[in-house]
Amino acid sequence: MPELTYAIGDIHGCLKHLRVLLDKIEEHRTGRSRKLVFLGDYIDRGPDSAGVIALLRELQEREPENVVCLMGNHEDLMLHAHYVPGLRLNWLMNGGNAVLRSFGIDAPEDLPSDVVRWVKDLPTVHEDSQRFFVHAGFRPGAPAPDPDAHARLWIREPFLSEEHDFGKYVIHGHTPVLLNGPDVRPYRTNLDTGCVYGAALTAGVFTDERGPAIQFLQVE
Repeated sequence: MPELTYAIGDIHGCLKHLRVLLDKIEEHRTGRSRKLVFLGDYIDRGPDSAGVIALLRELQEREPENVVCLMGNHEDLMLHAHYVPGLRLNWLMNGGNAVLRSFGIDAPEDLPSDVVRWVKDLPTVHEDSQRFFVHAGFRPGAPAPDPDAHARLWIREPFLSEEHDFGKYVIHGHTPVLLNGPDVRPYRTNLDTGCVYGAALTAGVFTDERGPAIQFLQVE
């Protein structure tokens, strides 16, 4: 039977939603092999960033070949705040205080060293036979997948407004879509459906036969 790939949008500390979504994925796959691809932004704003990271690391340790965790721009912000004291305010203003509370610490430099190492080693892109998976997107016209790591983590325009063919279908998050579920376009799908803002956490279901999702699973 063909392998299924489930890509999960921005989590932002919403551990309860993540647990329910993973249960839905297990029920949906009905014994078929599957890969999980997490699109980044595991932390900030939501109630349990520490718990989300712990769960993702546990999944990776149990199934290293089947679980891919990408870096998001909020992980990037956290790393900069940890290593450069002058950049801590930028992170804290973007939800970093929630991370400190979840770890029970007072400052970015107090983050557990094993967590920092895990985040630092996260890739910024994943590729399979039909798709590129990335947190934010690519620069239209750049070689695909875009070699600019900053663009992969942070880009919005012109990626969002240009209908550009990158050679493979692009699955991303980063820009919340708060109405009508995922944003499905001819060359890309945005799976950030604004869970931390009271909307849904979304997983797209993919096969090796086509680029776009065959189905979406959601937890509100």
